Order: sequence, then C-alpha cells, then structure tokens
Amino acid sequence: MTTVATDTGVGPLLRGWREQRRLSQLELALRADSSARHISFVETGRSRPSEEMILRLAEHLEVPVRDRNALLLAAGYAPRYAESALDAPELETLREGIERLLQGYEPFPALVVDGSYTVVAANRGIQLLLAGLPEHLLTPPLNAMRITLHPEGLAPRIRNLREWRGHLLAQMERQIGLARSAALRALYEEVAAYPLPEGTTDPDDREDPEPYPYFALPMRIEHDGHVLSFVSSISTFNTPMDVTVAELAIETLLPADPATVAYLHALSG
Repeated sequence: MTTVATDTGVGPLLRGWREQRRLSQLELALRADSSARHISFVETGRSRPSEEMILRLAEHLEVPVRDRNALLLAAGYAPRYAESALDAPELETLREGIERLLQGYEPFPALVVDGSYTVVAANRGIQLLLAGLPEHLLTPPLNAMRITLHPEGLAPRIRNLREWRGHLLAQMERQIGLARSAALRALYEEVAAYPLPEGTTDPDDREDPEPYPYFALPMRIEHDGHVLSFVSSISTFNTPMDVTVAELAIETLLPADPATVAYLHALSG
C-alpha cells in the first residue's frame, strides 16, 4: 500500500458516496471483497487505492459513470470513460439504433432524454402531444420535465396532474439521491415551484374517475376532446462505457386502454 500525505483526494469522495448510500465500512468491504481496515485506510488517505479497487468500490456504491471518472482523477489516474458528443462519428450506430426504435414505436409516443431531461430525440407520437404549446417551451433545447409540468405546457391537459406531478417529482428526487447533479437539482427546484393550473382537482374530487390499471399509474391527458391514457416505461443502457450514453434514457408511453390504442392508430391512419 502506498501512503498518501494528504487529507484530500479520492478518500473523502469515496467516504461521501458510502455515507450517501448508508453503508458501513464493513458492509462495503464485504461487498467489494476487501476489509473494513483497508476501506478505512483509503477513506482517511493512509493508503492509495488501485485503479481496479476504485472502480470496484464505485460499482458497489452505484456511483454514476461521470463521477467514477472524478474518483479516478482524484486518485491520480486517467479517466476510464469517454464523454462523446451525441453527434460524434463513434456514436453513429447508437443514433441509428435509437432512431429505428423511436420510429418503430409509432404511433405511440417515445423520446430520449439526457441526465437533465433535455430531449435529444423524439418521434411523431410525442410531437402529437406537444401540438399547440407556446413557442417559448418548444424552443430548443426542449426539457421534458419543464414541458410536462409548466402551467403553460402539458400540465393543464393532464387530468390527474396532482398524482402525475407527484410521481415525476419523486422520480427526480431519487435521481438526485443517486447522482450529485447541480443541474438536476436546479431543474427540480424550478419545476417543483410551478403553480398548479386553475381548476386542478384532488383525486377524490373528480367526477366519475376512471379506474387505474392495476400495474402502473397512468398519465391521463386530453387531446382534441379525447382523454388518452398512458403508462411510462424508461430504459437505460447496460454497462455503458461512455458518459453520454450512460446518461441517456429512452421513455416509451404505452397506451393503457384500448380506446387510446384505437385513437392513435386512427390518427396515424
């Protein structure tokens, strides 16, 4: 083991992630096939962990890929994961695959967002839902959370807004707990402060509420006099080796009732 003559560096960063995950040194050591003594030495700066050990601890601490690079840099190692621009040549196959997936899902809505919910791709089903929104919300870069919860966005059209808003804010809180993202925190504070549109009712105040599918909370949204019902599914890439790819999420809106299926097929006719 190499002694590190400083109290700053990778040790305090690892300790912060461990405490955030609410693990003891012994629990982390058992998961990472190490010892509590060695974890303590790493965290206090008495020993310098190997590159392999940093990555192993980061894996068990569920550290986001971007922050794994920061841990490696703090320990004096080169970053392991590239951060390519989405339009870079090396991601051409990825872009083509995403485009095929989005188009293949039509007429149902699907989109791709980055770690701050910026929309990087969307299909015609999403464009259908966004029709009629004010220009200032549709000016790139589009943000999915902002468009959904803004009082001039989709919010007035969502019949179960209080429940859907609560679901989205809870989702953001979980992500903030996993990733130390100042941008995501700022977005959360912005959209959580949006006022509810006039006429928004509590779930118990609705007349003749439609039953929810037993398997997931739907988003029930008005479109041209019809109420469409969707459940959301989010997919990410397994074992990503690029920061950009690691932060992408593909969201598909699955019709939750036969009427929504029939309506969207009729429009795409």
